[in-house]
Amino acid sequence: MIPITNLELDDINRIIQMAWEDRTAFDAIKAQFGLSESDVIKLMRGNLKRSSFTLWRARVTGRKTKHLALRPVGMTRFKSRDQKG
Repeated sequence: MIPITNLELDDINRIIQMAWEDRTAFDAIKAQFGLSESDVIKLMRGNLKRSSFTLWRARVTGRKTKHLALRPVGMTRFKSRDQKG
């Protein structure tokens, strides 16, 4: 696991982008960066304006696509805007 304080700015920006994406599960962030859901929440809280953090938390709380175990059958991966295809 990479401590939040040791992340590069580009990594922080990418994590924030992934966290905002509806189809990117917290498990994908953990696989790529080693951050748990609670670590992502801390990162978001520390790097977003309070109003943006509040909007994000309301958006992801209980969202099935943010948790692999809750996803509908057949939705097995995320698709980032950076990926083609």
